[in-house]
Amino acid sequence: MSAESRWAIRVDAPGGFEKLRWVRLPCEVLRPGEVRVRTESIGVNFADCVVRMGLYESAKKYVGWPIVPGFEFCGTVIECAPGVDLAPGQQVVGITRFGGYATEVVVPAEQVFELPQGWSAREAGGFSVTTLTAWYALRELCKLRAGDRVLVHSAAGGVGLAAMSIVRACGAEAIGVVGAPHKCDAATHAGAAHVIDRSNCDWERALSDLAPGGVDVVLDPNGAATLRASYRHLGPAGRLVIYGFHEMFSRGSGRPNWPKLIWQWLRTPRFDPLQMTNHNKGVLAFNLSYLFDRLDVLAEALRELQGWAEQGLLRPSPTTSFALSDAAEAHRALQGGATVGKLVLVP
Repeated sequence: MSAESRWAIRVDAPGGFEKLRWVRLPCEVLRPGEVRVRTESIGVNFADCVVRMGLYESAKKYVGWPIVPGFEFCGTVIECAPGVDLAPGQQVVGITRFGGYATEVVVPAEQVFELPQGWSAREAGGFSVTTLTAWYALRELCKLRAGDRVLVHSAAGGVGLAAMSIVRACGAEAIGVVGAPHKCDAATHAGAAHVIDRSNCDWERALSDLAPGGVDVVLDPNGAATLRASYRHLGPAGRLVIYGFHEMFSRGSGRPNWPKLIWQWLRTPRFDPLQMTNHNKGVLAFNLSYLFDRLDVLAEALRELQGWAEQGLLRPSPTTSFALSDAAEAHRALQGGATVGKLVLVP
């Protein structure tokens, strides 16, 4: 059984890094079909930074203030509701719609799966959200096929590395775009057939040389900085998938830069459905936090991803650890733009 309280990182009001507060909270009530997990590592995602700044719409819809950020974790089951096919002591990987930055979480049993063999708990804490995001974009929305060519922006980030592993597992070809030379090796190791370092070349010209007829899929989390060009480089029946707007936010700054946000919003392309029909191209977008009402889809994704991890088709991303109480430093590092792979918080 759990203790009467737990420690967590809570945000009481929108703001900068200083808003991430180390607090003691009552334990959540265990309901039918749920499990209680003592966390051993917790993934840090850019969405958590947006939550902290008060700009994440689903956080307002489902939780409000105060809020404990966090979407993913790895840990040990300490309590199960009757009828749940898990046992205390099992190590599991899981997802949660907020609330992950805590020493203990309670989630439906369908949102956890057993820790893949060969993975450490620290590596697995940052597995779920990035791989689910990449899976949903490539498998659910794009129905990726062997032989497809996929352009992956931010290829050395968590989603980018997961996406290239999934592309490789499906027999397709990944072209990664990174923002610094030190990120190239990670993208190559994850499965990129080609890596473009946009810090020392024109990425569009390099892509045109590699894929003169365009690519089948583009994964773009950047926003206005690359969306228009990404669409332009789609081949016939190509699909642009949008799952973030990272370039809207100032690097290294914990608070929203409102003039920049407004300018980037004005620059964001509005895709004309008539033109898309004539071009025979598609634009798709999603937010993983809205998919928790479709546990059937999430369960299908987790089963396939777990199988690929067990087979060695998905490998752990490079992982950098911070103490859970140092969540502010993890956010600062992530927003600085120099990180490779995943950041995790360790209670």
